[in-house]
Amino acid sequence: MLSTNATLWPMIAHAALVFFLYWLLSVKRTFAVTRGSAKASQFRENREEPPESLLVHNSIKNQFELPVLFYAVSLTLYASTADNWGTVALGWLFVVSRYVHVWVHLTNNRLRYRRPAFLVGFFTLILMWIWLAVWLALN
Repeated sequence: MLSTNATLWPMIAHAALVFFLYWLLSVKRTFAVTRGSAKASQFRENREEPPESLLVHNSIKNQFELPVLFYAVSLTLYASTADNWGTVALGWLFVVSRYVHVWVHLTNNRLRYRRPAFLVGFFTLILMWIWLAVWLALN
């Protein structure tokens, strides 16, 4: 098996995406407060997101749903030495699908394009979990 740090790089790339989204959310919220369409106090309990930052806020939430399973399987593959070039490729495919998903979410937000990006990541992740289960069953 691979047993190198190659399995970790897709996770780092996804973390970079999440950090970018938090930065963008901060910029959008600051802009909303500056323009007067939101008050800083409304972010204390975060019950109402202004239109300027709503898509970014929703996109961040998406990064803590399906990707949680990505981190779990990636770390398990790495720790159990079940990782290989195929699982690394699947990891990168998952992360690329998340970048595409975010891009669509933040630009035109059309489900026609966002859903296929989600499905690519979804089925990629299923394959990673299947590989882990097969590897564990055989070892």
